[in-house]
Amino acid sequence: MSATSPATDVAPATPARIATKRTVLMCKPEFFTVVYRINPWMDPALPTDTSLAVRQWQSLYDTYIGLGFDVHLIDPIDGLPDMVYAANGGFVIDNIAYGASFTYLERQPEGPAYMDWFGANDFDVRVPENVNEGEGDFLLVGGVILAGTGFRSASNSHEEIASIYGREVVTLNLVNPSFYHLDTAIAVLDDENIAYLPSAFDEEGLATLRARFPDAVLVNEEDASVLGLNSFSDGYNVVIASRATDFERQLRERGYNPIGVDLSELLLGGGGVKCCTLELRR
Repeated sequence: MSATSPATDVAPATPARIATKRTVLMCKPEFFTVVYRINPWMDPALPTDTSLAVRQWQSLYDTYIGLGFDVHLIDPIDGLPDMVYAANGGFVIDNIAYGASFTYLERQPEGPAYMDWFGANDFDVRVPENVNEGEGDFLLVGGVILAGTGFRSASNSHEEIASIYGREVVTLNLVNPSFYHLDTAIAVLDDENIAYLPSAFDEEGLATLRARFPDAVLVNEEDASVLGLNSFSDGYNVVIASRATDFERQLRERGYNPIGVDLSELLLGGGGVKCCTLELRR
Protein backbone atom coordinates (compact mmCIF):
# COMPACT_ATOMS: atom_id res chain seq x y z
CA MET A 1 0.00 0.00 0.00
CA SER A 2 1.36 3.39 -0.94
CA ALA A 3 1.01 6.51 1.18
CA THR A 4 0.32 9.91 -0.23
CA SER A 5 1.32 13.20 1.33
CA PRO A 6 -1.43 15.69 2.10
CA ALA A 7 -1.74 18.50 -0.44
CA THR A 8 -0.22 21.81 0.61
CA ASP A 9 -1.00 25.27 -0.68
CA VAL A 10 1.92 26.88 -2.45
CA ALA A 11 1.89 30.64 -2.87
CA PRO A 12 2.39 31.76 -6.46
CA ALA A 13 5.83 33.10 -7.21
CA THR A 14 6.17 36.87 -7.45
CA PRO A 15 6.84 37.82 -11.08
CA ALA A 16 10.32 39.06 -11.89
CA ARG A 17 10.05 42.74 -12.73
CA ILE A 18 12.40 44.19 -15.33
CA ALA A 19 13.62 47.78 -15.34
CA THR A 20 13.78 49.53 -18.71
CA LYS A 21 15.76 52.73 -19.16
CA ARG A 22 13.51 55.76 -19.52
CA THR A 23 14.01 59.07 -21.27
CA VAL A 24 12.10 61.95 -19.70
CA LEU A 25 11.63 65.71 -19.90
CA MET A 26 11.52 67.86 -16.76
CA CYS A 27 11.29 71.56 -15.91
CA LYS A 28 12.96 73.06 -12.85
CA PRO A 29 10.42 74.98 -10.71
CA GLU A 30 12.41 78.22 -10.55
CA PHE A 31 9.22 80.27 -10.81
CA PHE A 32 6.88 77.97 -8.90
CA THR A 33 4.22 79.62 -6.75
CA VAL A 34 0.45 79.45 -6.38
CA VAL A 35 -1.17 82.70 -7.47
CA TYR A 36 -4.41 81.35 -8.96
CA ARG A 37 -6.77 78.45 -8.35
CA ILE A 38 -7.57 76.01 -11.15
CA ASN A 39 -7.82 72.80 -9.12
CA PRO A 40 -8.90 71.87 -5.57
CA TRP A 41 -5.31 71.55 -4.37
CA MET A 42 -4.44 75.18 -5.09
CA ASP A 43 -5.04 77.98 -2.57
CA PRO A 44 -3.36 81.33 -3.29
CA ALA A 45 -3.90 82.29 0.36
CA LEU A 46 -1.41 79.62 1.48
CA PRO A 47 2.28 80.56 1.34
CA THR A 48 4.57 78.68 -1.00
CA ASP A 49 8.33 78.26 -0.80
CA THR A 50 9.96 78.29 -4.23
CA SER A 51 13.37 77.33 -2.90
CA LEU A 52 11.89 74.29 -1.14
CA ALA A 53 10.05 73.31 -4.32
CA VAL A 54 13.37 73.47 -6.19
CA ARG A 55 15.12 71.30 -3.58
CA GLN A 56 12.36 68.70 -3.62
CA TRP A 57 12.31 68.68 -7.42
CA GLN A 58 16.09 68.25 -7.40
CA SER A 59 15.71 65.12 -5.28
CA LEU A 60 13.37 63.69 -7.93
CA TYR A 61 15.81 64.64 -10.68
CA ASP A 62 18.68 63.02 -8.76
CA THR A 63 16.61 59.88 -8.23
CA TYR A 64 16.06 59.55 -11.97
CA ILE A 65 19.75 60.10 -12.69
CA GLY A 66 20.57 57.44 -10.10
CA LEU A 67 18.26 55.02 -11.90
CA GLY A 68 20.10 55.62 -15.15
CA PHE A 69 17.37 57.66 -16.83
CA ASP A 70 18.18 60.04 -19.65
CA VAL A 71 16.79 63.33 -18.31
CA HIS A 72 16.24 66.33 -20.57
CA LEU A 73 15.37 69.80 -19.31
CA ILE A 74 13.19 72.55 -20.73
CA ASP A 75 13.90 76.08 -19.55
CA PRO A 76 11.29 77.46 -17.13
CA ILE A 77 9.55 80.70 -18.10
CA ASP A 78 8.83 83.48 -15.65
CA GLY A 79 5.08 83.92 -15.26
CA LEU A 80 4.32 80.24 -15.93
CA PRO A 81 4.51 78.75 -12.41
CA ASP A 82 2.89 75.45 -13.44
CA MET A 83 5.43 74.73 -16.17
CA VAL A 84 7.17 72.42 -13.69
CA TYR A 85 4.36 69.94 -14.37
CA ALA A 86 6.00 68.78 -17.57
CA ALA A 87 3.69 65.81 -18.10
CA ASN A 88 0.96 68.21 -19.17
CA GLY A 89 3.13 69.67 -21.94
CA GLY A 90 2.42 66.96 -24.51
CA PHE A 91 2.30 63.25 -25.32
CA VAL A 92 5.14 61.51 -27.13
CA ILE A 93 5.15 58.12 -28.84
CA ASP A 94 7.20 56.93 -31.84
CA ASN A 95 8.99 60.30 -32.00
CA ILE A 96 5.64 62.03 -32.60
CA ALA A 97 4.92 64.80 -30.10
CA TYR A 98 1.24 65.68 -29.81
CA GLY A 99 1.12 69.15 -28.32
CA ALA A 100 -1.00 70.35 -25.43
CA SER A 101 -3.86 72.84 -25.58
CA PHE A 102 -4.70 73.84 -22.03
CA THR A 103 -8.18 74.38 -20.62
CA TYR A 104 -7.34 77.36 -18.43
CA LEU A 105 -6.02 80.66 -19.73
CA GLU A 106 -3.29 80.76 -17.08
CA ARG A 107 -1.57 77.69 -18.54
CA GLN A 108 -2.22 78.16 -22.26
CA PRO A 109 1.23 79.64 -23.06
CA GLU A 110 2.82 76.39 -21.87
CA GLY A 111 1.54 74.53 -24.94
CA PRO A 112 3.59 76.50 -27.52
CA ALA A 113 6.63 76.53 -25.20
CA TYR A 114 6.70 72.74 -25.04
CA MET A 115 5.98 72.37 -28.77
CA ASP A 116 8.92 74.67 -29.49
CA TRP A 117 11.14 72.41 -27.38
CA PHE A 118 9.88 69.29 -29.18
CA GLY A 119 10.59 70.87 -32.56
CA ALA A 120 14.07 72.01 -31.52
CA ASN A 121 14.84 68.46 -30.40
CA ASP A 122 13.84 66.75 -33.64
CA PHE A 123 10.43 65.42 -32.69
CA ASP A 124 7.61 65.31 -35.25
CA VAL A 125 5.32 67.93 -33.69
CA ARG A 126 1.57 67.73 -34.16
CA VAL A 127 -0.29 70.90 -33.23
CA PRO A 128 -3.50 69.90 -31.38
CA GLU A 129 -6.91 70.70 -32.78
CA ASN A 130 -8.64 69.86 -29.51
CA VAL A 131 -8.23 70.77 -25.85
CA ASN A 132 -5.93 68.31 -24.09
CA GLU A 133 -3.36 68.36 -21.30
CA GLY A 134 -0.85 65.88 -22.60
CA GLU A 135 0.40 62.96 -20.58
CA GLY A 136 -1.65 64.22 -17.68
CA ASP A 137 -4.62 62.56 -19.37
CA PHE A 138 -2.96 60.10 -21.79
CA LEU A 139 -1.23 57.01 -20.41
CA LEU A 140 0.39 54.31 -22.53
CA VAL A 141 -0.06 50.75 -21.25
CA GLY A 142 1.51 48.27 -23.64
CA GLY A 143 0.08 49.23 -27.01
CA VAL A 144 -3.07 50.85 -25.65
CA ILE A 145 -3.61 54.50 -24.73
CA LEU A 146 -5.79 55.12 -21.68
CA ALA A 147 -7.34 58.56 -22.10
CA GLY A 148 -8.99 60.66 -19.39
CA THR A 149 -11.76 63.21 -19.74
CA GLY A 150 -14.22 64.96 -17.48
CA PHE A 151 -12.24 67.94 -16.20
CA ARG A 152 -9.39 68.94 -18.51
CA SER A 153 -8.89 67.06 -21.78
CA ALA A 154 -11.85 67.08 -24.17
CA SER A 155 -13.10 63.69 -25.33
CA ASN A 156 -12.64 64.66 -28.99
CA SER A 157 -8.91 64.81 -28.33
CA HIS A 158 -9.12 61.04 -27.85
CA GLU A 159 -10.22 60.62 -31.45
CA GLU A 160 -7.41 62.90 -32.51
CA ILE A 161 -4.66 60.89 -30.81
CA ALA A 162 -6.16 57.65 -32.14
CA SER A 163 -5.78 58.98 -35.68
CA ILE A 164 -2.27 60.34 -35.02
CA TYR A 165 -0.81 57.23 -33.41
CA GLY A 166 -2.96 54.48 -34.93
CA ARG A 167 -3.46 52.85 -31.56
CA GLU A 168 -6.45 51.79 -29.55
CA VAL A 169 -7.63 54.59 -27.26
CA VAL A 170 -9.75 53.76 -24.22
CA THR A 171 -11.79 56.66 -22.84
CA LEU A 172 -12.16 56.89 -19.05
CA ASN A 173 -14.39 59.50 -17.44
CA LEU A 174 -13.08 61.12 -14.26
CA VAL A 175 -15.67 62.21 -11.68
CA ASN A 176 -13.73 63.48 -8.65
CA PRO A 177 -12.41 67.07 -9.00
CA SER A 178 -9.43 66.27 -6.76
CA PHE A 179 -8.28 63.74 -9.37
CA TYR A 180 -8.74 65.95 -12.39
CA HIS A 181 -6.04 64.35 -14.56
CA LEU A 182 -5.85 60.65 -15.34
CA ASP A 183 -2.30 60.45 -14.00
CA THR A 184 -3.57 61.36 -10.53
CA ALA A 185 -5.93 58.36 -10.53
CA ILE A 186 -3.93 55.70 -12.43
CA ALA A 187 -0.29 54.65 -12.16
CA VAL A 188 1.19 52.64 -15.03
CA LEU A 189 3.50 50.03 -13.51
CA ASP A 190 4.62 48.25 -16.68
CA ASP A 191 3.25 47.19 -20.06
CA GLU A 192 0.55 45.04 -18.47
CA ASN A 193 -0.12 46.32 -14.96
CA ILE A 194 -1.60 49.43 -13.40
CA ALA A 195 -2.71 50.74 -10.03
CA TYR A 196 -5.77 52.95 -9.66
CA LEU A 197 -8.28 54.63 -7.34
CA PRO A 198 -11.74 53.15 -8.03
CA SER A 199 -13.72 56.15 -6.75
CA ALA A 200 -12.08 58.48 -9.30
CA PHE A 201 -14.08 56.95 -12.18
CA ASP A 202 -17.70 56.65 -13.26
CA GLU A 203 -19.31 53.20 -13.37
CA GLU A 204 -18.58 52.67 -17.05
CA GLY A 205 -14.92 53.54 -16.61
CA LEU A 206 -14.64 51.38 -13.54
CA ALA A 207 -16.15 48.42 -15.39
CA THR A 208 -13.62 48.95 -18.19
CA LEU A 209 -10.70 48.99 -15.77
CA ARG A 210 -11.91 45.90 -13.94
CA ALA A 211 -12.30 43.99 -17.21
CA ARG A 212 -8.96 45.02 -18.68
CA PHE A 213 -6.87 44.93 -15.50
CA PRO A 214 -8.38 42.32 -13.15
CA ASP A 215 -5.14 42.08 -11.17
CA ALA A 216 -4.60 45.82 -10.77
CA VAL A 217 -3.37 47.31 -7.52
CA LEU A 218 -6.26 49.16 -5.85
CA VAL A 219 -5.05 52.19 -3.94
CA ASN A 220 -6.88 53.59 -0.91
CA GLU A 221 -8.20 57.12 -0.55
CA GLU A 222 -5.51 58.10 1.94
CA ASP A 223 -2.64 57.29 -0.40
CA ALA A 224 -4.43 58.81 -3.36
CA SER A 225 -4.95 62.03 -1.38
CA VAL A 226 -1.18 62.62 -1.30
CA LEU A 227 -1.08 61.90 -5.05
CA GLY A 228 0.48 58.53 -4.43
CA LEU A 229 -0.80 57.33 -7.79
CA ASN A 230 0.95 60.20 -9.51
CA SER A 231 4.05 58.04 -9.81
CA PHE A 232 6.54 56.95 -12.45
CA SER A 233 7.78 53.43 -13.11
CA ASP A 234 10.50 51.89 -15.25
CA GLY A 235 8.91 48.46 -14.91
CA TYR A 236 10.70 47.63 -11.66
CA ASN A 237 11.52 50.85 -9.80
CA VAL A 238 8.41 52.90 -9.02
CA VAL A 239 9.02 56.44 -7.81
CA ILE A 240 6.10 57.45 -5.58
CA ALA A 241 5.07 59.97 -2.95
CA SER A 242 6.88 59.02 0.25
CA ARG A 243 3.67 59.34 2.27
CA ALA A 244 1.81 56.71 0.20
CA THR A 245 2.77 53.94 2.61
CA ASP A 246 0.12 51.33 1.83
CA PHE A 247 0.73 51.72 -1.90
CA GLU A 248 4.42 51.18 -1.15
CA ARG A 249 3.56 47.97 0.71
CA GLN A 250 1.44 46.66 -2.15
CA LEU A 251 4.12 47.41 -4.70
CA ARG A 252 6.72 45.49 -2.70
CA GLU A 253 4.35 42.53 -2.44
CA ARG A 254 3.99 42.57 -6.23
CA GLY A 255 7.74 42.48 -6.80
CA TYR A 256 8.32 46.17 -7.56
CA ASN A 257 10.86 48.43 -5.90
CA PRO A 258 9.05 51.54 -4.63
CA ILE A 259 11.18 54.65 -4.07
CA GLY A 260 9.58 57.39 -2.01
CA VAL A 261 10.26 61.08 -2.62
CA ASP A 262 8.82 64.14 -0.91
CA LEU A 263 7.22 66.64 -3.29
CA SER A 264 4.93 68.17 -0.67
CA GLU A 265 5.58 71.73 -1.85
CA LEU A 266 4.65 70.93 -5.44
CA LEU A 267 1.52 69.20 -4.13
CA LEU A 268 0.30 72.70 -3.25
CA GLY A 269 -0.08 73.23 -6.99
CA GLY A 270 -1.81 69.89 -7.50
CA GLY A 271 1.14 67.90 -8.81
CA GLY A 272 3.42 65.05 -7.84
CA VAL A 273 6.05 62.75 -9.30
CA LYS A 274 4.34 61.96 -12.60
CA CYS A 275 3.20 65.55 -13.13
CA CYS A 276 6.87 66.55 -13.15
CA THR A 277 7.78 63.82 -15.64
CA LEU A 278 7.03 63.67 -19.36
CA GLU A 279 8.21 60.46 -21.01
CA LEU A 280 9.95 60.88 -24.37
CA ARG A 281 9.46 57.78 -26.49
CA ARG A 282 11.55 57.86 -29.65
